[in-house]
Amino acid sequence: MHLPSKHSSRRPFLAGAAFLIAATAVLALGLVAFDSSAQKTNSSPESEIDPNSEQAVGLILALLSGERALEQEAFDFLEKHWQPSFAPMLLEVIHLSRDPIVRTQIIGRLERSTRQKHGADIDAWYDWLWNQKAVDHPHYADFKAALYGLIDPRFRGYFADERTAKIRLDEVRWGGVVQDGIPPLRGPKMLAASDADYLKDSNVVFALEVNGDARAYPKRILAWHEMFVDTVGGVPVAGVYCTLCGSMILYETVHNGVAHELGTSGFLYRSNKLMYDRKTQSLWNTIWGTPVIGPLADAKDEISLARRSVVTTTWGEWRRRHPDTKVLSLDTGHQRDYSEGAAYRAYFATDELMFTVPELDRRLKNKAEVLALVFDEYPDQPLAISAKFLAKHPLHHDQVGDQPFVVLTDRSGANRVFATEGRRFAKWDQDGTAVDQSGVTWTMSEDQLTSKDGAVLARLPGHRAFWFGWYSAYPETRLVR
Repeated sequence: MHLPSKHSSRRPFLAGAAFLIAATAVLALGLVAFDSSAQKTNSSPESEIDPNSEQAVGLILALLSGERALEQEAFDFLEKHWQPSFAPMLLEVIHLSRDPIVRTQIIGRLERSTRQKHGADIDAWYDWLWNQKAVDHPHYADFKAALYGLIDPRFRGYFADERTAKIRLDEVRWGGVVQDGIPPLRGPKMLAASDADYLKDSNVVFALEVNGDARAYPKRILAWHEMFVDTVGGVPVAGVYCTLCGSMILYETVHNGVAHELGTSGFLYRSNKLMYDRKTQSLWNTIWGTPVIGPLADAKDEISLARRSVVTTTWGEWRRRHPDTKVLSLDTGHQRDYSEGAAYRAYFATDELMFTVPELDRRLKNKAEVLALVFDEYPDQPLAISAKFLAKHPLHHDQVGDQPFVVLTDRSGANRVFATEGRRFAKWDQDGTAVDQSGVTWTMSEDQLTSKDGAVLARLPGHRAFWFGWYSAYPETRLVR
């Protein structure tokens, strides 16, 4: 399935029947969420319909019915009772409609009502919309539940008028897959390094160590799954890889004694995947590590998952450092082309986005890689450091709030961040040894720097991301380049 936009090859997994379902079943299923008068709008003249009512939303959904009489009734209603809250719903109908006549009429209605001239350029329409003050229809969330519930009934659980939303609902866009349509790897099979003969030394891996348990997750596999859920070093974790924004983040999944079973929702926010939790069907922002829509977004105890360190490196470099590491097996239970670069090859080859975002910052290219840092103690002081800058400055000191730190970049380009507690380093061999300005030698491991006299400097969490994705999540970020 290809989405009807100029960026048509969204994902490696696409729900091929979704548009057919939406086009043929919207009247039978989509209006169930609304009262009986909304299902048979002919029983009430359209002039009597309140634009803020469920019936008005039912008429907009009817634009997907394939019934010309109902579609014309909806267009007549929109002409007489236009209000700005209709615009995001119409854009979502365009997104799913396969009828060129309906699409053309919707675009015409939008242009006449908004005085914007964006034609069929849906990205341009969203750019315009997101730069306006949000004006949500009273039943917009129920509209999304009914509309996307046609594609996957589980989507209904994400949206409802009574659900708390901490982000703009019109920025929550369907990514082209059903719930867990990009299947997370849950308790995946791991191999000893010596048995991973499918990997070349140059292959990119996302690597981590928790309580001495070293693991490598090849990008070539995770690009097809975007998440693994496992227990590493005795700690329940989820490794979340958003291919579109280039970020791999390792979260602890237990917060205040509550275990959250996370998955891939099928929806995006600012081109970043939204997770969901199975118990409450709340939606979670992947980069923030917090629930943003649903019951957990309204929890008295504000939930923010703890981050752990992860490093982007090569298999050869990681195996050299950790010969006892475990690595993902190709036996994932799924049939995919796991060769290097097979997934998202075209997307990674250009600087174009598949899904537009409200604002871009041109100081770096969209997909330029940055080391992304946000510390729990200073959530309002995010920092991005250009990976190219760090390659030229493999020993880099910086500070966020009262937290001084050093970034050590090895020969593979991998970045590791350590607290310095006021120390300054003068030398770094780009392998495993650093010397501070007092002449003290420190040895690097995955979780700390250790001096000869036994002093310890702790590792701090950080991860790589595409610049556009990090900036979209943290537009107030400081940038070092």
